[in-house]
Amino acid sequence: MKVLVAMSGGVDSSVAAYLLKEQGHEVIGLSFELWDQRDTKNPNICCSLETIQIARDVAEKLGIKHYTTDVRDSFYRDVIEEFCSLYISGVTPNPCILCNKFIKFKALLNKAAETGADLVATGHYARIDPVPFGTGQAREP
Repeated sequence: MKVLVAMSGGVDSSVAAYLLKEQGHEVIGLSFELWDQRDTKNPNICCSLETIQIARDVAEKLGIKHYTTDVRDSFYRDVIEEFCSLYISGVTPNPCILCNKFIKFKALLNKAAETGADLVATGHYARIDPVPFGTGQAREP
């Protein structure tokens, strides 16, 4: 099967890509560019240019294709602005949940369709029975 893996440059998604390739799948990596990072001084933040480069390097070592998707506009609109609005109103926001809801899975499914991938994967610890391009069924731990 062809599997598109969301690659952050971290250990979990890198290992997921490695294990899927070892199982004989055709693996494609995808990273997200979330904001204009020319002035960013912290290279270890989520989806920084440095972590995207790490994901590219891992993909190269694994011998898999790697793409970067620019989601800066939607990230600012749907995550940053919503985060600020919630914070100002006294709610403790979770930007990762907002990103998952509005950006990550939509971008993954769009790229999966574009590349002909059968499945998408991340380095998260969910146990899900795969359902191509549908809602997965969570398994009991």
